[in-house]
Amino acid sequence: MGGDGSEPRRSLSLFLESGVYRLEGSGGAVFVDPVRVLNRALARFSISPSAYYSRFFEPGPSEADRGGSNGRKRKRRARKPLVLNDRERVAAQRHQEARPFLVKAHEALVGATELRSLMLKMKGEVATAEDRKLAPPGVPPSFIELGRLWQAPLYEITLNFLQEKPTGDGGPSIIHSKEQKVIPIFNNLVHNGTKDDLEAEFLGSQYVIPRESCFYMSDLQQIHRMIPVEGDAHFHFIVIDPPWENGSAQQKSRYPTLPNKYFLSLPVQQLAHREGALVALWVTNREKLRNFVEKELFPAWGVKFLATFYWLKVKSDGSLICDLDLFHHRPYECILLGFCDKEGMDPRDLSRLSTIQDKRVLMSVPGDYSRKPPLEELVLEYIPGTKPARCVELFARDMRAGWYSWGNEPLHFQEMRYFQKRDADDV
Repeated sequence: MGGDGSEPRRSLSLFLESGVYRLEGSGGAVFVDPVRVLNRALARFSISPSAYYSRFFEPGPSEADRGGSNGRKRKRRARKPLVLNDRERVAAQRHQEARPFLVKAHEALVGATELRSLMLKMKGEVATAEDRKLAPPGVPPSFIELGRLWQAPLYEITLNFLQEKPTGDGGPSIIHSKEQKVIPIFNNLVHNGTKDDLEAEFLGSQYVIPRESCFYMSDLQQIHRMIPVEGDAHFHFIVIDPPWENGSAQQKSRYPTLPNKYFLSLPVQQLAHREGALVALWVTNREKLRNFVEKELFPAWGVKFLATFYWLKVKSDGSLICDLDLFHHRPYECILLGFCDKEGMDPRDLSRLSTIQDKRVLMSVPGDYSRKPPLEELVLEYIPGTKPARCVELFARDMRAGWYSWGNEPLHFQEMRYFQKRDADDV
């Protein structure tokens, strides 16, 4: 990593600014701090690190919890040899193919001592972030439950627009006046077309709507309304994080899942821009699911497979969240990349897509359940079409500045308690 130390210092400086650390000698792996990346695009607000990493900062089980109520360690039963069925053998083979790339990336992270020192300081930032939280933890309304009610079309959200006006006396002071707009929250495109973050109110809870972003909150039956009417209003980058069926009772209690067949009807081809679109699909490590995506889902969407990326989850000290070879709980998830080939696609974009690197690794400390790190830093150069690219996330649970978000709860992580107000100097 540069014998004189200049390269690590330069990378660390870029990381502090961008939230992305490119690891030398890692085969293209990067470490990402999602909080820094997302905050780059926000205006008056910033995401609170302690809120984003709330799961990570929760206290772990005590020795008594691990050893039983009497504090004594339980005797471990001898493990039976693992007998794999055909699908599990294929999944094991996929893991073995990915393993060298994951190990190489993680070794590069462990060797980046300057970066790991900065990662360990994350816990020190929590107290400051806690003090600056705008709202105490509460019980926000369940958008999923409300969207199922017959009254759903009657629910409205209030958008508070700030207007800046000169004082008229020649001084630098500015008077902020608030203009309110009340519109339906379900089955309606809620748009913040300003260059400022908006505060919104719904059923007593406060939310942040990032600048130049919009959301459409509905169930799967209404997704066709997201298809733009105008020719140039389609999307160059489509991120999809479906609620795959999962046997975990804990995950089922957090959000409802859907059978795989429902995702076949997603209008990915209709959402794609005539200049082409890059598609990023989050998937679990289940072989049945991977087989479904490759043989049924991508063909149904008209998407051609390009590459597999990995999200490797680490702790603040750089260690993995669990053993890399733990069979039923891998410390990584996969992102399958593909593209929609359109008639208006530039041949240079097609050529660039063909060079996308397979088996790249993104590492980060995981946030709350089901919250994924941003991907565009890894794929920005491959997104086809004119810039800035038009981006959309399907099954979104948060919003991004400049993005469209669709799902049955895109405001889930937009509640005010996940944010803090920027200082006037920062703005």
